[in-house]
Amino acid sequence: MLDRTPTRDFTVLLGYFNTYMGNDSVTWRVTHKNLHEPMYIFIAALLINSALFSTMLYPKLLIDMLSEKQMITYQTCLFQWFVTYSLGGSEYYLLSAMSYDRYVSICKPLQYPMIMRKTTVSMFLVLAWLLPACQITVPVMLSANAKLCNFTFKGISCNSTVYKLHCVSSRLLHIYGLVALANGVLLPVLFILFTYIRIFVITYRSCREVRKKAAQTCLPHLLVLIHFS
Repeated sequence: MLDRTPTRDFTVLLGYFNTYMGNDSVTWRVTHKNLHEPMYIFIAALLINSALFSTMLYPKLLIDMLSEKQMITYQTCLFQWFVTYSLGGSEYYLLSAMSYDRYVSICKPLQYPMIMRKTTVSMFLVLAWLLPACQITVPVMLSANAKLCNFTFKGISCNSTVYKLHCVSSRLLHIYGLVALANGVLLPVLFILFTYIRIFVITYRSCREVRKKAAQTCLPHLLVLIHFS
């Protein structure tokens, strides 16, 4: 049974408010013309993802805590699934773009202005948001027409376990899910590891000052990747 005390409800509301306002204030600062470097733009994109996910999760969670019965329509559940996986996949693609930006900045500093142009950054942003959305659209659309035999979902937010509600388990959907997982998570992580191995190899052969700068630049990004994963 859910704890429906006013303190718990206030904590959920305060958590959403702090998350949204914190992300919004940082994003607003990043839009300043002096911070239009690619890394800051990617950070702003990550914060926008966080704000969107919080807006999708916290209000519904608060409503459930204030209700006697926790209910959700199947269409809303599919929408939650779509948003959660789209934003989650775009996080990994954005982190991959950030690792590439660090690689070019450290290993090819003279070519950095030519490689990381506004058009390149814009292309990375579009792909980071579009590819995961396209990937998750397929199973969501197929699940929308599936016949349901179970109407009890266990979880805070809907996800791929919605398959358990279907009368017939689709092997095709499970295989597609594994392929999408590899494409949306495994490949970006491998790319990030590859770029950082290249950075560490090149900086190891450089002077101490370059190694120190690389560590200061790359360590926060790696911590974000580990924390999110």
